[in-house]
Amino acid sequence: MIDTGSALTVLGRNTSSNVQKVMWLLAEVGAVCTRVDMGGAYGGNREEAYLKQNPNGVVPTLLHGERVVWESNTILRYLANVFSDSGLYPTEAVARAQVECWMDWQLSAFGPANVLLYQGIIRTPEPFRQPDAIEKHRLRNAERVAILDGVLSRQNFVAGNEFTLADIAIGPLVHRWFNLPVERPESKYVRKWYDGLCERAPFVEHVRQIAFA
Repeated sequence: MIDTGSALTVLGRNTSSNVQKVMWLLAEVGAVCTRVDMGGAYGGNREEAYLKQNPNGVVPTLLHGERVVWESNTILRYLANVFSDSGLYPTEAVARAQVECWMDWQLSAFGPANVLLYQGIIRTPEPFRQPDAIEKHRLRNAERVAILDGVLSRQNFVAGNEFTLADIAIGPLVHRWFNLPVERPESKYVRKWYDGLCERAPFVEHVRQIAFA
């Protein structure tokens, strides 16, 4: 049995969507943690000490007492298990698979498209932006959001009618989509779902109120 009282530390800057979802989950379960700025302008994630903890040199990394966990969606699953939150991460096989399908979709489909659009606008000085590439990435994001819109037209949350890790994994990327200066097709069901997330204090604290950088 893992001691839920062990100190929790998240290594990673708060502008990272992957760090945001971990911090959001910790707030949802009421866990106290320390976050240390690393990665991006803060650096430190390519240093030997960090690479010993996370050989990929990316953020976030979770330190839980003497335990080290990396890869953001794995951290989400780990924390849900540690804090025995079966509402966020169901124990029944089919329900759990639905959550994991969408977590994998976030990593394999939505995430790559979203990060390229974000970097092409936010991380690229205006004189160096490439409109054709931005438009390509915008269309890819619109396609992914349309898939999500179809699903949310039939149910309240991404993996069913209950709020789960799937919503936490995808929420920060949808926040980016709705707040980047691009044209967006109507997606009224995703918008309704997103508006619901904006009523959750942990989402506001760790995602919505964080400036893009």
